[in-house]
Amino acid sequence: MDFTIKSAEFVTSVGLGSTLPEQRRAEIAIVGKSNVGKSSLINSLCGRNKLAKTSQTPGKTRLINYFLLNGDFYLVDLPGYGYAAAPKAEQEKWGQLIEGYLSSGRVTHIYMLIDIRHEPTVLDRQMFRYILYYAIPYTLIATKADKLARSKRCAAASAAAKLLGAPPYAIAYSSSSLDGRAELLSRIEAVVYPENLLEQ
Repeated sequence: MDFTIKSAEFVTSVGLGSTLPEQRRAEIAIVGKSNVGKSSLINSLCGRNKLAKTSQTPGKTRLINYFLLNGDFYLVDLPGYGYAAAPKAEQEKWGQLIEGYLSSGRVTHIYMLIDIRHEPTVLDRQMFRYILYYAIPYTLIATKADKLARSKRCAAASAAAKLLGAPPYAIAYSSSSLDGRAELLSRIEAVVYPENLLEQ
């Protein structure tokens, strides 16, 4: 039976010094630069238009937002990085918040989002080094895939991953056309319910 997301609800927002919610079966974090499409991915993945707040303004997400899926595991939206218009003190606070979370030992897996149309930024590479430093299993997702011709998506996603310094593979994902959603759902099942794979 294919894995599906039957329920999704916002739980809480966490800032510096705040208490994290009780732990669940798994915790999948979503990271990426401002405006890379994290909120849109969460909404399209869960089939809910307004679960995560989307904005045309980069840097809108300033807290760690917890979403409970299937009453069993968390999807965790981290603040976008690289928004130059934010005050320096605010940027430093975001950095401390993200690094504190990554070093908490709670993260089961990370989905790192990169824009399929552009070369990864210096901050993308820095984030990827953080992920490797804390030895957190990860999956790369190349967002906004619908902006490219279908025939070019796989190659562009692989090239972006390679430029990041990772093995040359990323899931090409579109929040509008839902391309890549089935593959991402199967990855979630493998992370959260590895026992299901043993039964197949």
